[in-house]
Amino acid sequence: MIMSTNQKSPPPGFVASFIFASRWLQVPLYLGLILAQVVYVFHFWVELVHLMEAALGNQDALKAIHAASGQQGSAAPAHLTETTIMLVVLGLIDVVMISNLLIMVIVGGYETFVSRMNLDSHPDQPEWLDHVNASVLKVKLATAIIGISSIHLLKTFINAHNYSDKVLIAQTVIHIAFLFSAMAIAYTDKLLHHATSGQKYN
Repeated sequence: MIMSTNQKSPPPGFVASFIFASRWLQVPLYLGLILAQVVYVFHFWVELVHLMEAALGNQDALKAIHAASGQQGSAAPAHLTETTIMLVVLGLIDVVMISNLLIMVIVGGYETFVSRMNLDSHPDQPEWLDHVNASVLKVKLATAIIGISSIHLLKTFINAHNYSDKVLIAQTVIHIAFLFSAMAIAYTDKLLHHATSGQKYN
C-alpha cells in the first residue's frame, strides 16, 4: 500500500498548543527593551545638549560632560578641549551602537522566537531581516558587542591617565575574550551550516 504524501498532520494537542503559545510571554520583555531604548534616546540628547552648551562657553555644562566622560580625576578645563569632545562623541556613538543592538534584539528576536512581522512588502524592511534566524542573530549580536566593546576600549585608552594599569589590562583582556567568543560563534555556525547542507544533498 502506497502512503499518500499529501496527508495532513494531526492538529497539536492542548499541551503542545499551550507550550507553543507561551512564546507570547516574551512580548513584555521586548516592550521593556523598547522603553530602555527610550531612556537611551533621552540620555543621548541630554549629552548632546551639554556638549553644545559647553561649546558655547557654559561652565556648568562643561563640568557635566567632563565628569560624564570619565575625567573625574582631573580638574575641569576652562574651555572645551579636543580630548573632551572626542570622549563625548565616542560616548554618543556608544549610545547609538547600543541602540542598534537593542533594535536587532527586539526586531530579530520577535521575528525569530515570537511571530512573523510580515514585512516583505514594507519599503523600510531591514535587509538583514530577510535571512534572520537564531544562528544569524547570535553572530550579529556578537559582532555588535565587539563594536561596543571597541568604543569603550578606545575611550579608556584616550583617557588612560585616569585609569590604573589593572583596569587597562582587564578591559583589553575582556575585549579579546569578546573577540574570540564571536569568532567561535561564527565558526560553530559555519560548521552547522555545512552539516545541514550536507544532509540536504545526501
